[in-house]
Amino acid sequence: MSICFETIANEALLPMKVIWVSAVALIDKDGRVLLSQRPAGKKMAGLWEFPGGKIEIGETAEIALIRELKEEIGIDTSTSCLSPLTFASHRYDDFHLMMPLYACRVWRGYVTGKEGQSLIWVYPRDFDKYPMPPADLPLVPILKELL
Repeated sequence: MSICFETIANEALLPMKVIWVSAVALIDKDGRVLLSQRPAGKKMAGLWEFPGGKIEIGETAEIALIRELKEEIGIDTSTSCLSPLTFASHRYDDFHLMMPLYACRVWRGYVTGKEGQSLIWVYPRDFDKYPMPPADLPLVPILKELL
């Protein structure tokens, strides 16, 4: 995907709230990646995304991700290697999302949907079968190439 400089310049003139979210490509021993389905009642409900969440004031992206993974899927990555992989930058209608994506292959605990969300382990070649939010889509070819 390429972005036209003119588009960036015109969009940059409009003030917009920037939201920082940290996400992970949690990779199991078979090379599958965990996807989480956005629950009913949330914006973009039903779409599949990489687990993670908002970075709070005073948090690093890594600390936010460790916290979010404990809260959302019940695993501990505090002693794991969270390897920076890539990032997404996407302008939605009412905010701009910045999302660093990490890779993680080691964690403690069992993956469980703590917030009622559905979870599924997916081979990267099959990502296209799962509708995703627009910000996650540019991450897919990168993961397909690496895994």
